[in-house]
Amino acid sequence: EMADEEEREMLAEEQDNLAKRVDDLYRETLFTMKNADTPAIVRVKSGAGGTESMDWAGMLARMYMRWAERRGYKVEMLDQVDGDQAGVQSSEFIIRGEKAFGMMAPEHGVHRLVRVSPFDSNNRRHTSFASVDVVPEVPEEEIDIHIPDSDLRRDVFRSQGAGGQGVNTTDSAVRAVYRPGTPDEIIVVCQDGRSQIKNKEKAIQVLTTRLAEKERAEREAKERSDRAAQVGTGDRSEKIRTY
Repeated sequence: EMADEEEREMLAEEQDNLAKRVDDLYRETLFTMKNADTPAIVRVKSGAGGTESMDWAGMLARMYMRWAERRGYKVEMLDQVDGDQAGVQSSEFIIRGEKAFGMMAPEHGVHRLVRVSPFDSNNRRHTSFASVDVVPEVPEEEIDIHIPDSDLRRDVFRSQGAGGQGVNTTDSAVRAVYRPGTPDEIIVVCQDGRSQIKNKEKAIQVLTTRLAEKERAEREAKERSDRAAQVGTGDRSEKIRTY
């Protein structure tokens, strides 16, 4: 307030430079994390809200795919379950490119959309939720996890979706279920390829990656609780971005 006009211009320029530097530093921190340069396995799942949330999950999945394509990244679809009326119940895909996981990691968490519903004839506002799960695609040789056959169930079924030669005419899709029927159950579906063998290999790779990420998250959570009691757990899934 005490500065004259020339000083204010200098301060404004310094503030802009500082803001840009802070933004650059934040981006650099994303790439210091382990596996920052690996591909990102992204799973978008609709939450509470029925058709509204399925539509919102579909929008989020398209947003990430288009963002990746604009950056020249490659998107490899693993599985997608369409919604009953609109959007998707879940969509899982891999983004491959430079610093893919480092760029996508901050998207992990719950995303909330507040809007006037296009599905409501009374034009009321609705709140929709979708969860985004992002894990790195770690090379198999770096994962020291053995899955006993007793904890794993493999199902094969006919692929659904856009189709193509052999995709919808053979049982090429694979569903890998870890510890079926338990609270720790993890399901991975891969139906993008035409080969059942390749889909099985990809499903097991994604499953082991998820188990490795789960172990890492549990280990970090324990370290946080051992250090000090804090308000909230600080887990990434607590964070909500609102649109």
